[in-house]
Amino acid sequence: MARRTTLTQYLIEQQRQHDNIPGDLRLLIEVVARACKAIAHHVSKGALGDVLGVAGSENVQGEVQKKLDILSNEILLEANEWGGNLAAMASEELEKIHPIPNRYPKGEYLLLFDPLDGSSNIDVNVSIGTIFSVLRCPDNIESPSEQSFLQEGSRQVAAGYAVYGPQTVLVLTTGNGVQSFTLDRELGSWVLTTRDMKIPEDTHEYSINASNARHWYPPVTRYIDELEAGKDGPRGEDFNMRWIASMVADVNRILTRGGIFMYPADKRDPSRPGKLRLMYEANPMAFLVEQAGGAATNGTSRILDLKPQHLHERVAVFLGSKNEVERVTQYHAEGGH
Repeated sequence: MARRTTLTQYLIEQQRQHDNIPGDLRLLIEVVARACKAIAHHVSKGALGDVLGVAGSENVQGEVQKKLDILSNEILLEANEWGGNLAAMASEELEKIHPIPNRYPKGEYLLLFDPLDGSSNIDVNVSIGTIFSVLRCPDNIESPSEQSFLQEGSRQVAAGYAVYGPQTVLVLTTGNGVQSFTLDRELGSWVLTTRDMKIPEDTHEYSINASNARHWYPPVTRYIDELEAGKDGPRGEDFNMRWIASMVADVNRILTRGGIFMYPADKRDPSRPGKLRLMYEANPMAFLVEQAGGAATNGTSRILDLKPQHLHERVAVFLGSKNEVERVTQYHAEGGH
């Protein structure tokens, strides 16, 4: 039987080869991975665990919270409070940062997460997931503030996501490529199943919420019109559209076989630059995509170069196969918004 590499073994090997995963970072990643296992357990229970439906509250974004949103957030907070690896946490579900309680030791890292991405899919049994990002806490800061988190995505030391689907998968980067781990439910361990995921530079698949087409700005309309025209259009090729309404599931497909994912800004609210959150969704996914050979922009700039202005900042997102991302980004440079 071929030797199977667990998440812990992989992280130790990476530290030996690249000297980029100190002990505290390894433990932090392992704690997040254990929390994802706990969330996966509750997701798999569904109605049997009384976790479906709304909770009767709203998060800081003004979105109705599902029971699993709140439960997943609590699991991640409680799992990561006491280990001594973190200086503070920030969650998409919380208005302010979550400091480490004084009764616990503090570490040098900052953790950001979207505890349950794709909440609209919970009750219909479609894949959902968790997204996380790890930053270093700035030097000489004993009590981190929101300002401590406002770092460019290029400064992430690790990022990843878990997909709770037919298989539970953890996809991770620490800056040396992208690896995928599958949860062995019998053994309770994450097993490395795909090394060095690569996104093809070209693709025939795109992902966008087409119901918003009437609100798009001209560059996006131009790009999608070309794709929809297929062989009869200027591209001379047929394209397929895929849209799951769960960013983790859409990005996981792109990391597996290529594609472009788009969530552009639109005319409904010109003051809002997009829907997805820069620090909880766009930055970690952009880090993963670039590490796999893809590209990620907001239509004009590389996402990882953007300087966040506040904790819950939103951003337009175009990410995936490099040549398609560059094409739609060029259309923005040529023609408007």
